Amino acid sequence: MTKNVLILFGGQSPEHPVSIVTAVGVLNALDRNHYHPIPVGINHHGDWVLAGTHQPDDADWSVATLINEHPVETTHTTALSDELPEVPATDTPVALRSVNSATQLIDVKGNVIADIDVAFPLLHGPNGEDGTVQGLFETLNLPYVGAGVLASAVGMDKHFMKIAFRHAGLRVGPWVTVTNADWHANRSAVLQDIAKLELPLFVKPARGGSSLGITRITMLSELEQAIEHARQYDTKVVVEQGILGREIECGVLDGLNGATPKASYPGEIVVTDDDQDVQFYDFASKYQSEHSAELSCPAELDDDVTELVRSQAVTAFQAVDASGLSRVDFFYTHDNELIINEINTMPGFTPISMYPQMWQRTGIDYPELIDTLLVLAQQE
Repeated sequence: MTKNVLILFGGQSPEHPVSIVTAVGVLNALDRNHYHPIPVGINHHGDWVLAGTHQPDDADWSVATLINEHPVETTHTTALSDELPEVPATDTPVALRSVNSATQLIDVKGNVIADIDVAFPLLHGPNGEDGTVQGLFETLNLPYVGAGVLASAVGMDKHFMKIAFRHAGLRVGPWVTVTNADWHANRSAVLQDIAKLELPLFVKPARGGSSLGITRITMLSELEQAIEHARQYDTKVVVEQGILGREIECGVLDGLNGATPKASYPGEIVVTDDDQDVQFYDFASKYQSEHSAELSCPAELDDDVTELVRSQAVTAFQAVDASGLSRVDFFYTHDNELIINEINTMPGFTPISMYPQMWQRTGIDYPELIDTLLVLAQQE
């Protein structure tokens, strides 16, 4: 029996265009023999828009067909263009409702468009990856892919994430959290605390992703400007001491039927852009260039370090009570220490994203990965 899958994408966060490209990848890899996709985009106004209305059922998806543009000739690039896509405005939004234990997608007149069996929220950043939409699904009793409300919230907040990691016995780098209240009332004390950290520093929105709003600074004179930049994305900011080491990532996939989660082979990001101003794996490297970064997977690590990365990735997954999937990022220092950076409970799923690539090189291809995630969602 074919099940209806709500593919939810877009959203009101700065990662809106990334989510659209992620949705295209998932739609093209979905097993049509078992699942019927119902794509719905959330535009910048927060309206839910029935997407892909020009798309024939058996055709491949593109960004243009997903956001209700008429199909155009395309080179099928896997990267975002400089002109970022958006879910369009609408006068006919759709919504979810629960009736007699069934979840229905309805139009503005209350007409039922489809019954929804399971949701696949491909939303990155605030109002999508932070527990908010997960809470909506919980109230509707609708099964969904990925972490629950608490894990999503903790995984989105770099401050509480670090506390959870530290409690689980993982090594975390030095940091200072700058709350909105402290920035206005205790700015001098905050700056003094940050000055105790060793340069360079990374200034980040506490609840953001895709490297948006992040600044690397090498002088304290740059600090206040960097904090103000991060505050454009979130009023809560974390300032992290830079860690000299290799950036190692590891994918975690939940276990079926209550089995222990498993970890992929570790991968290493190698930024290959010739631009000397590229100082970290930024938004453009991730999504707007197919050649500015490469994944080395399995990463060139000793066997014991590889197993340590995989073990600690699962520990991090369990520390925030995650489910479904996560990508865990580490630093491996020159003195052979493993320091956890963060967990991403809804990692990018574009064809050039690291999470599906790591699993493919571990032995699980993209379509099988998506199918497993949908099975996991429905058994919980």
